[in-house]
Amino acid sequence: MECHVYYEGDDDPNKCTAKRLEKFDEATLYRSMGQVPYGVVLNPHAERALSPADAEEGLETLVALDCSWESAEAASFKMRGVHRALPFLVAANPVNYGRPFRLTTVEALAAACCIFDDRERAAELLEPFRWGETFLTLNEEPLRRYSECADSSEVVAVQEEYLADEE
Repeated sequence: MECHVYYEGDDDPNKCTAKRLEKFDEATLYRSMGQVPYGVVLNPHAERALSPADAEEGLETLVALDCSWESAEAASFKMRGVHRALPFLVAANPVNYGRPFRLTTVEALAAACCIFDDRERAAELLEPFRWGETFLTLNEEPLRRYSECADSSEVVAVQEEYLADEE
């Protein structure tokens, strides 16, 4: 699974997971949105949830936006591609540990790989991070369940169970 990131550079570079992915040759970063290749764009504002059916469409490219949560507005995601939102997952990174939906770029890419049933690729992406394995452990059950869904509507149904538990 190819990983590409539109990099805005507005976060602390020492904590930037996208920069570290680039350093370890696990993702390609772009400063211009026009350079980002077509693929599955991980967009929290998308109307449909990511599901295994998206991988079956032959899309072998994942695209993420690396920016601060404060600037992650819908307008930031004007990239070409198939836009999908990740379902309920909990962050393991030190800044947002335990907070739902507040994933770093690497967590988002790894989650997508797991939903596409490529857990090995997810582990490769997370390997350079001390807390990487914790992300997979914290989200083991939902990631497994999402990867077993047939389509976006089934993913949303599973997500609803986790959201009900949060309330």
